[in-house]
Amino acid sequence: MSDKKGLGKTSIVLMVLVVLAVATITTGVAHAAGPTPVNLGTAGNFRILAKTGISTTGTTSITGNIGVSPAAATAITGFGLTMDSSGTFSTSSLVTGNVYAADYASPTPTMMTTAISDMETAYTDAAGRTNPDHTELGAGTITSMTLAPGLYKWSTGVLIGAAGVTLSGGASDVWIFQIAQTLTVSNGAIVTLSGGAQVTNIFWQVAGQVTLGTTSQFKGIILCQTLIEINTGAKLEGRALAQTAVTLDSNNVVPEFPAILILPLFMIATLLAIIIYEKRNLGYTKRLRALR
Repeated sequence: MSDKKGLGKTSIVLMVLVVLAVATITTGVAHAAGPTPVNLGTAGNFRILAKTGISTTGTTSITGNIGVSPAAATAITGFGLTMDSSGTFSTSSLVTGNVYAADYASPTPTMMTTAISDMETAYTDAAGRTNPDHTELGAGTITSMTLAPGLYKWSTGVLIGAAGVTLSGGASDVWIFQIAQTLTVSNGAIVTLSGGAQVTNIFWQVAGQVTLGTTSQFKGIILCQTLIEINTGAKLEGRALAQTAVTLDSNNVVPEFPAILILPLFMIATLLAIIIYEKRNLGYTKRLRALR
């Protein structure tokens, strides 16, 4: 009899832990810190979006759609494109997703015009946010800093040195970086997220060129008014949305891992553990009774 009671108590404890996890995450969502997120509109359907071209050399891997407009498909180079029979998109061995251009069959031209417009609107929104929490932080050098959620503004360029930078905050917290000149990420530099911070809530609005150094690891959504240059071996977790071009060289451009998936996976794993535990101990209890 005591075995049954013990099993019941264990199950209750495990279930309480699941409930506490739900309550903790829900509370975090309800009390997000920082500004409201930037709405990407249909530009959010693209991992890389540009107006004048997307080029790559080396073995690049992109997860998500890429596209150009008003440029034609000839402005997408290095991808070995294969046109789909519909004529509305093409594919590439380097892209897990579709490739779109302004000169593809309808309705792609309209779709691309809308996406570019949404990208420009998102840029204007991010650039127009007022009442920054931090102005001219580090005189433009944020290397080795740990940055809380908020609105950051510079009238200069911004440098992230080889020691990288950390963004620390919850899963619903938001960062917007307003950069009036260039954004330079040094070779090997890493943007680290802690405390549950999510790539989808990090916006880098840059008026000048964005340069990601070789083997650097960058995180966030880049809204750039000019060129985004991703150098050899660099990894981007987020999106590259450029009002001119994006150049790549043996890069990995991937989506974020949504925080919303963490809770269901945790709950499923916990419930499976409870079921397995109960079954094993039930069998053990039955064997004990048989021996008696």
